[in-house]
Amino acid sequence: MAEGAVPAEHVAGYVESLVDACVTGRRLTRDELESRRAQGTRAAEAGLALRGLIRDHLAAAREIQPRLPAAATGPLLFAVEQAVDAFAEGYERAQHQAVRQAEAERREFVDDLLYGGSDLGRLAERAERFGLRLSQDHAVAVAQGPEPYGDGYPVARGIEESVLARFGNRQILLTTKDGRLICVVPGGQPDVLAFFAKQAYAATGGGRVGIGRSHQGAGGIVHSYEEARNSLDLAERMGLEGPVHHASDLLVYPVLTRDRQAMADLVESVLGPLRNGRGGAQPFLDTLTAYFDSGCVATEAARRLSLSVRALTYRLERIRTLTGADPADPVNRYTLQTAAIGARLLGWPGEAAA
Repeated sequence: MAEGAVPAEHVAGYVESLVDACVTGRRLTRDELESRRAQGTRAAEAGLALRGLIRDHLAAAREIQPRLPAAATGPLLFAVEQAVDAFAEGYERAQHQAVRQAEAERREFVDDLLYGGSDLGRLAERAERFGLRLSQDHAVAVAQGPEPYGDGYPVARGIEESVLARFGNRQILLTTKDGRLICVVPGGQPDVLAFFAKQAYAATGGGRVGIGRSHQGAGGIVHSYEEARNSLDLAERMGLEGPVHHASDLLVYPVLTRDRQAMADLVESVLGPLRNGRGGAQPFLDTLTAYFDSGCVATEAARRLSLSVRALTYRLERIRTLTGADPADPVNRYTLQTAAIGARLLGWPGEAAA
C-alpha cells in the first residue's frame, strides 16, 4: 500500500456514504452507522490502533472534499462526525469485550491454579501466558485485611502496581481470591514476598499476611497456598503477634492437631479441672499462655495480663492445686504448655474440644 493511502478494508462503503449524504443533505442511515460499528469491532479484534484508523477516516474525507460543492462542507463534517463516532463505538465495544474475556480467563486460571484438579498439561500451557513456569518451585503469600478485596479494587491495584514496578521481570502473579490478596512467585525470592507483605500490610490498614513454603510444580503452588491460608488461620486462633506469619515457623501446630481426638483428650484431662476454679477455665488458660509466652518470667507474664506479680503467683498456685501439675516444674511444664496450645487451637473452653 502506498504511503498516505487509506486501507480500504476499514473504510469500505464509508466514502460512498459520505458522498451520498453530502449530495442529498441527509444523515447517515441506521445501516450505514451499524456498518461503521462493525468495521470498528473488526479493527479492534485485528489489534489495530484507533488513532491511526481515525486518521484514515479523516484522510478519506479530505480526498473527496474537493469534488463536492462548496455548500457541502457542513454536511460533510456532520457525516464524518457520525461515521467516526459509530466506528469508535464499535471499536471500544470490542475492546471492553476483550477485557472482560481476558478477566474471565484469568479468573478461571487462578481458580484452577489454586484449587488444583485441572489437567496439568493444559494448566502449564495457560500458566505461561500469565508469566509462570509450573516446572519451577513457587511460594505463595496470602494477605487479608479488614474487608474483602477483589480484582480492580484500588487496594489490590495499588499493591500490584507497586510490586510489578519493583520486580516486574520476576515472573510474578498477583491476584485476588475469596476477598484476599494473593502473590505467587518463583521459589528462592523471599525479597518479593517480603515486599508484597509490607505493601499489603500498609495498604490494608494493618492486615495480616501468611507466607507458604516453596514447593515444586502446579501441586506445589496449591500446597503453598494452603499453607499460607492456614498460617493466617493459626495466627488468628493462637493470637500470634505480628503482621507476617511464615508457615515454616508454624509447623509444630499442624503436628499437634494431626490427631485431633488425642489432642482433645489431652486438653480435657489436663486442663478440665480448671473449670472448677473461680471464673472458670479461661482466666487460668490466659495465665498459662502469658506465662509460657513470656519464657516463664512471672513479672513479664503479669505485665501482659495487667496483673500484679502476687496475683499472677496466686493463679499459678491455683493451677497447680486444681490440675496437680506445677507450671514452674520442668517435668510438668511441657504437658501444661502443650495442653494450653491445644486448647487455643481447638477453641477450648469456649467450645467443645472434641
